[in-house]
Amino acid sequence: MMKAMVEENKLLGGRVRLLQPLEGYRVALDPVFLAAAVPGFGCGKVLDVGMGTGAAALCLLARLPVDSLCGVELVPSHADLARQSVLVNGYEDRCNVLCADLRSRPAPVPGSSFDVVISNPPYHGQGTFPSDPGRAHAHMENVPLRDWMIFCLRCLKLGGWLVVVHRMDRLGEMLATLQGRAGGVEIIPLWPRVGQEAKRVLVRARKGYGSPMRLLPGIVLHNATGDFTDAAQAVLRDALSVDTAMALS
Repeated sequence: MMKAMVEENKLLGGRVRLLQPLEGYRVALDPVFLAAAVPGFGCGKVLDVGMGTGAAALCLLARLPVDSLCGVELVPSHADLARQSVLVNGYEDRCNVLCADLRSRPAPVPGSSFDVVISNPPYHGQGTFPSDPGRAHAHMENVPLRDWMIFCLRCLKLGGWLVVVHRMDRLGEMLATLQGRAGGVEIIPLWPRVGQEAKRVLVRARKGYGSPMRLLPGIVLHNATGDFTDAAQAVLRDALSVDTAMALS
């Protein structure tokens, strides 16, 4: 069998080297913004659920002094690329990658032990899967969103942060799942351009908290000419947090 072609890409202005397949599943902006939405405190032990080829995990390790990070990925080829990228970036002492199905509650992932759980769940419900297996598993649900998020919450310590990026039109499902399980919810829309509806949203919540929900200003990604805005570049190139970027908007 011919080995899949792989290329190296740079993220965060060259701070991160990411290996990914030339065809099939490809990283977009979402995992970079996911990593940038993690609060800059209390992130000693992190779990990345559905880590893909490792973009969000690597960006987070480059941004913050994470003590340890465990990534869980279903697709063996993606998990293997994530492991290679961890080595290329020199994070092997702080990051390990587990190839497993979260439906099996993988034993190496202890419950209620993580300070932060990040996740970029598959965006689409059951349907006709793309022919490329990696793209199919990255974009099509094999676990309902509610079950995915409950797994993430179970892995958190009391008071730990859950940070998720997903489609804006599924925000209601996410909020319904968080109700009674996590509070202090913060909603951060990612607007394509000024005046356009948000297609993506970042959601942050703390397990066991009962604080009121907050809708934050969000970030406009592109200006009128199609270039990235200063706020978007602050995240994508300068490795700043979404909170700092929102202050630039």
